[in-house]
Amino acid sequence: MSPTVLRVRGYRFYFFSREEPRPHVHVHHPTGEAKIWLEPITALAHNHGLTPQRIAAVLRLTEKHHAQILGAWHTHFGR
Repeated sequence: MSPTVLRVRGYRFYFFSREEPRPHVHVHHPTGEAKIWLEPITALAHNHGLTPQRIAAVLRLTEKHHAQILGAWHTHFGR
């Protein structure tokens, strides 16, 4: 199961249900995907196909919606 926690400006933010315990979010766009760490700071973990401009947008959106995304992560994983 991969619950979507946010859709904004063509990006889908979601979790994989059985993955590592460090808080993070996956982001899908028609041009590629990325994995973003949520703690201890918002940071790029992996990028597959997104341009530097799209990565910058993803990081800005993650920061803007950080509380919502992290809250959803804790609710989903119970941590």
